[in-house]
Amino acid sequence: MGNLLYGTPPTPHEIEDRLLAHLQTVIFTKFRRNESFAFHLEAVPGRGTGRQSLWLNPMIPLQFSFYGSRAPELNREWLAALLEQANSAKGMRVVPEPAAGAAKRVESAA
Repeated sequence: MGNLLYGTPPTPHEIEDRLLAHLQTVIFTKFRRNESFAFHLEAVPGRGTGRQSLWLNPMIPLQFSFYGSRAPELNREWLAALLEQANSAKGMRVVPEPAAGAAKRVESAA
């Protein structure tokens, strides 16, 4: 489990490393465009149920802290799905990771 540390003082939000790596790419993409957006995440098991919402803004300090030392291979379909969420009026919610290459298999079948 890694941490997304956000704000001043930083508040930690525990997120599994693989998901965190994908979120990092999407968030950096939005911030490079100087875009703010809402990010909704579920409460971490063991800390109750419910959800949290963060307003992510390029001007607010943000840090990604990974537990593991290896960067995972990124799933382009998942990145696209998360970015689509981030670009929506409702804000980004974590969606399940699609199987790698699933979009290509669907396109080939058409």
